[in-house]
Amino acid sequence: MRSKNTVIALIVAVVLAVISYMILAFVGLSGERGEGMPVIGGFYLQEAETPVMEELTKVYNLVTYIIAGIVAFVLGLMAFIMIRFREKANPVPSKTTHHVGLEIAWTIAPVLILLWIAVPSMNLLYNQDVIKDTEVTVKAVGNTWNWSYTYPDHENVEEIISNPLDKTQSKAAGKPYLLATDAALVVPVDTNVKVLVTSINNMHSWTVPSFGIKMDAVPGIINETWFRAKREGTFYGQCSEICGIKHYYMPIEVQVVSKADYAKWIANDGSFTTTVAQNNLGSGQTAAQK
Repeated sequence: MRSKNTVIALIVAVVLAVISYMILAFVGLSGERGEGMPVIGGFYLQEAETPVMEELTKVYNLVTYIIAGIVAFVLGLMAFIMIRFREKANPVPSKTTHHVGLEIAWTIAPVLILLWIAVPSMNLLYNQDVIKDTEVTVKAVGNTWNWSYTYPDHENVEEIISNPLDKTQSKAAGKPYLLATDAALVVPVDTNVKVLVTSINNMHSWTVPSFGIKMDAVPGIINETWFRAKREGTFYGQCSEICGIKHYYMPIEVQVVSKADYAKWIANDGSFTTTVAQNNLGSGQTAAQK
């Protein structure tokens, strides 16, 4: 009888786990997702725009579904125990002190689950940490309060100072407030881009969620990361390190263009026109805008 009840409990727990999996899958696929930026009412991760972010999303989904399955399984067992072994239905309690098979199972099962999670997680960490053969190198420097970008391989491109747009400027440009800047980091599509990240005076963090990047900017230290954008477009991020009174004032804007347009941009000294790029901090206009 007890074996039959145990089987029933396991079946109920598995059913609950499957239902939870289906609900999570439905919410994840149907929920509003931001493409290159967060959206109001968004629930899920932003759309993956790099191979690393695609892999990160898969690991996130895997862990979420495993957690949901464990919660549903435990909930099913608890419900069964509270009903089956309540005092009225079980006036004579069992005096069983241990069960070898059960103890082996609840020791081995967590180990197998952790191995299931560890394999893709370690592969993701490796792909995030090991920088591929890069074709473009940029240096991102956190200041108080903006980001500046330089291209070490192209001395003709002057430093780009990326300041945030205020509400009026954002509305006029049709860009998101607190995410848009007056000068974006320009990179080519389908290209391995190395980003050297550091800071001038206090800690920041160069973060672009749709790229799967979050790299600390530490004074006196140069950290490295990389990405390979799959499509052209504009992608946004923000400093994710509480860096001071104007932490909110450090958005990140990355403009991904075609390789041909990028080559022209470099040839024109960091300008999309034939006009030589010049930074003008007073007007807030820079090379990426021209």
